[in-house]
Amino acid sequence: MIGVSTYCFLDKPLSEALDRLSAITSIIEVMDEGPHYVHDPSLFESYSGNFVFHAPYHGINIASLFEPIRVASVQVMTDCFSVAAGIGAGVVLHPGYYAWEQERKRADRQFKKSLRELSAAARELSITFWFENMGDMHFFNLRTPGDLDLIEGCGLALDTGHAHLNHCLGEFLQTPFSHMHIHDNNGRKDTHSPVGDGDIDFAPVMAALRRNHATPVIEVKSFDGVKKSICALEKL
Repeated sequence: MIGVSTYCFLDKPLSEALDRLSAITSIIEVMDEGPHYVHDPSLFESYSGNFVFHAPYHGINIASLFEPIRVASVQVMTDCFSVAAGIGAGVVLHPGYYAWEQERKRADRQFKKSLRELSAAARELSITFWFENMGDMHFFNLRTPGDLDLIEGCGLALDTGHAHLNHCLGEFLQTPFSHMHIHDNNGRKDTHSPVGDGDIDFAPVMAALRRNHATPVIEVKSFDGVKKSICALEKL
């Protein structure tokens, strides 16, 4: 079963997004951000599918050199863990960033501190979390497979579009991953386009997905794009 992110319905209330998506898939990734920020976990009592949460990321930096910001960022993610635990959902996290190249080593130490705290919270709540590889954005952590050492063997949520932007999708497909974000682009801009609208070759992507027994989630901007992507992937 191919899952779908509520990202395609960010212009609708979360309840409507869940209604629309539960009609076509049993795996829904909730973009726990903006209009889909989960204020009331009881909303999920009406649904029988499997859920994944994408933790908030705007304004969040678990690698921040400013300790109050780092601590607050970890708290936001831990709060997301608590809600996810209540419905048995895993959580996708962004790995943070550093502002200046000269600060990278200090930012890495801050990230490691956050990772220890998040890992402890996840163990206490009995949930699974994965870090998502980032796109072509300077100073963000985890852009290439060479950055995987930073997350110390934590699970990877492989984002196909982001890896393609960094010209390393093939390398990422050779690494273990547990979760996958599926979207297309032309290698120049992070458009979150439907499968087939860019130039990613999804045949090896789907082969790696099957090999890793990972959970696939379509993360495109429109519901029409979701349907187009499902049709394209089913042909593979």
